Amino acid sequence: MITLKQIEAIYWIVELGSFEAAAAKLNMSQSAISKRVQELEDAFGVSIFDRSKRSARLTQKGLELHGCAVDMLRQRDNLLDRISSKETLVRRFRLGVTELTALTWLPTLVEQIHQTYPKVDLEPSIELSTDLLRRLEADELDLIIVPDIFRDARFISTPLASVENAWMCAPSLYPSDEPMDLQLLSSFTVLTQGGSSGTGQTYERWLAEHDVRLTRTLTSNYLVAQVGLAIAGVGLSYLPRQCMSALIEQGRLKVIHTDLPLPPISYVCVHRADRYQGLSSEVARLAQRACDFTRLIIT
Repeated sequence: MITLKQIEAIYWIVELGSFEAAAAKLNMSQSAISKRVQELEDAFGVSIFDRSKRSARLTQKGLELHGCAVDMLRQRDNLLDRISSKETLVRRFRLGVTELTALTWLPTLVEQIHQTYPKVDLEPSIELSTDLLRRLEADELDLIIVPDIFRDARFISTPLASVENAWMCAPSLYPSDEPMDLQLLSSFTVLTQGGSSGTGQTYERWLAEHDVRLTRTLTSNYLVAQVGLAIAGVGLSYLPRQCMSALIEQGRLKVIHTDLPLPPISYVCVHRADRYQGLSSEVARLAQRACDFTRLIIT
């Protein structure tokens, strides 16, 4: 008789790459995991893993079984979403966020998820916006929190809040209090976020629309590095204004006023439309309540 526990063993072996890692994930011995695999192989009369390889590699039949296993476990999760109370719901939830969310209100959201769904196994990932969207598309994440730059009917978006950004630098780099013409940006080294960042994409387009051509840029995928380089006087950058308030008050960063202010960046929760998303929708509502970009955890 085939059981979900056997199917789950196959899933985690493939997901984590080894029998040992799957055993640790499921709090079992490696021999117990191997026994579940053997039971499935005996039931079907086929080999699921190629034992001539050092790593846990599936045979052709194993690949077919793994595809069915993913569908079966997803259906189990959907059933739990529909009929379980919040207290008894047991499943994992894969949440993807960008660095700004991780540095501000992610701990509050995690705490609220644990309080509301105490038995959910939460798996957060911190990555760039385009990488998060790619993983959501591949069904490797259940919900992502990113800038609102993606328009796709395959996804459902829940609005969160907008982040006001401003040009900033070390006070010594631009001592004048006069507003700066946008075209003057080209005379400075500008610290930017890359094209994999939703904020970076938005401001690249905005600068191009205003015919601003930056001649010297340093690109970083990490907000913390961007802030550190700005404080060090390497260049000027666009940074979240409210988050940087403590550094501005300390005189380590200075806001540069420009004739045209930067547009705000709207953030959204995004999940797939082709999955039953009871839990994702609830997490999106929790995110709306928890969302607060005003304070950095680390300053």
